[in-house]
Amino acid sequence: MVYIELEKLVDKSSDSVYKLVILASKRALEIAEGQPKLVDANSAAKPSTVALQEISEGKVHSKKASAK
Repeated sequence: MVYIELEKLVDKSSDSVYKLVILASKRALEIAEGQPKLVDANSAAKPSTVALQEISEGKVHSKKASAK
């Protein structure tokens, strides 16, 4: 099991736990639907774990909303 520090993850998501949860859940859903993994993870790793690992390594980012 991979240990990922929460502080490191929150720093990657603009200091917002809410944004982190949304980003991780969307990426985990993509992985569960068959999208390729962006990190080396064993096949037994759950999609949520892989998503958090991708975020911590900086391979997945959230988009900034454009103001209209």
